Amino acid sequence: MPRTLFEKVWDLHTVRALPNGQTQLFVGLHLIHEVTSPQAFDMLRARGLGVRYPDRTVATVDHIVPTRDQRRPFGDLMAEDMLSALERNTRAAGVPLFDLRSGAQGIVHVIGPELGLTQPGMTIACGDSHTSTHGAFGAVAFGIGTSQVRDVLASQCLAMDPLKVRRINVSGRLTPGVYAKDVILEIIRRLGVNGGVGYAYEYGGDAVDRMTMDERMTICNMSIEGGARVGYVNPDRTTVDYLRGRKFAPQGEAFDAAAAWWLSMASDPGAAYDDEVEIDASTIRPRVTWGINPGQSVFVDERLPAPADASPGERASITEALEFMGFGEGQPIKGTKIDVAFVGSCTNARLSDLREAAKVVRGHHVAPNVQALVVPGSQAVRAAAEREGLDRVFTEAGFEWRGAGCSMCLAMNQDKLEGRQVCASSSNRNFKGRQGSPIGRTLLMSPAMVAAAAVAGEIVDVREFTQHGD
Repeated sequence: MPRTLFEKVWDLHTVRALPNGQTQLFVGLHLIHEVTSPQAFDMLRARGLGVRYPDRTVATVDHIVPTRDQRRPFGDLMAEDMLSALERNTRAAGVPLFDLRSGAQGIVHVIGPELGLTQPGMTIACGDSHTSTHGAFGAVAFGIGTSQVRDVLASQCLAMDPLKVRRINVSGRLTPGVYAKDVILEIIRRLGVNGGVGYAYEYGGDAVDRMTMDERMTICNMSIEGGARVGYVNPDRTTVDYLRGRKFAPQGEAFDAAAAWWLSMASDPGAAYDDEVEIDASTIRPRVTWGINPGQSVFVDERLPAPADASPGERASITEALEFMGFGEGQPIKGTKIDVAFVGSCTNARLSDLREAAKVVRGHHVAPNVQALVVPGSQAVRAAAEREGLDRVFTEAGFEWRGAGCSMCLAMNQDKLEGRQVCASSSNRNFKGRQGSPIGRTLLMSPAMVAAAAVAGEIVDVREFTQHGD
């Protein structure tokens, strides 16, 4: 029978069916970082256990690493302690660590793909919610908690619940000024932040087929924000071309053999799905979140909703969001003043994201009273951007050009909002307190939209901004 990629990968990695209905699943690649691994290693030591497959485990530092001054020891003692623990643990276990001296350090979901560690047909786990990013390559990738990090370190296996598969077809052409970030925000708005619970999302359609790997990673990255455990795109020639020549990808004839197998893992024609959704790409416009979860967004030229117009189940959350954000019902999102503009995160800190933001910024300057920063997703991205002169474009426009790390996405470092500041952010979550201040406010959008807001000092439609050179 025809099968989906999810079914193929799941079956290949099944060790056994457990009595409780779960599957013992072998994990092909385990990515770790400094925040969710120290306790896991402590638990291993308490049980007298070691790391079962250190060659299938890769570490980096990203969450707590400062982006302004990365000299050791860090000024933040907790950050220094966490990185020191990661260094000790990986050295003792024989796990490779891409640290600040490696030239390959960066956000775990950026360096995995760029190093060729992430490959089609894999199962990938990481103690981070946005591990679904790696599904862009046709991998089944999921975030796990610290106790599960312990389990994978000890056994290379996890007990997992089987998932249903929803196919999301995005067909037609995106219009200029509309990006992959707008696509995934539209999907989450339509299906809801809990719409994907119990599902793996398979993204397809000719609009997705035309996307670069960077764009596919943006979409898969935010699958978790729609409630899905996994999000993926079937591997194709775009996938193969991206991986060719990567450090940890197969080389020579072995690459050609691997590529043939990767392509065979794509969902079969006629495969059955538990649900299918159709989206017309041409109807999507730049989106901006206005609330306190990624599903609360509007097109940039729309007005905010009124609780009375919503379903009974949504009224309370809309009211809560409007009150927290300080917005009024029916208010336009365009024209909202911002205090901070952040281009970065595992969603949108790759070279192509920085290029799009730089196109908007070039020849302009950041508005007075706006702090604007660009945080590349990896040391490799930073170096490539500097070779292209993108750093000068940003700094001449008044942006801060930082070192690689998670930065203001979750503010486990010095990069935080203060008080009631409003941040235009290319990151993935707009929860209360997410960016460091319990009363700070986050508006999610594409990097190009963030750049336009930084220059204008308020939310603007990037399509008008670039057209008129405002």
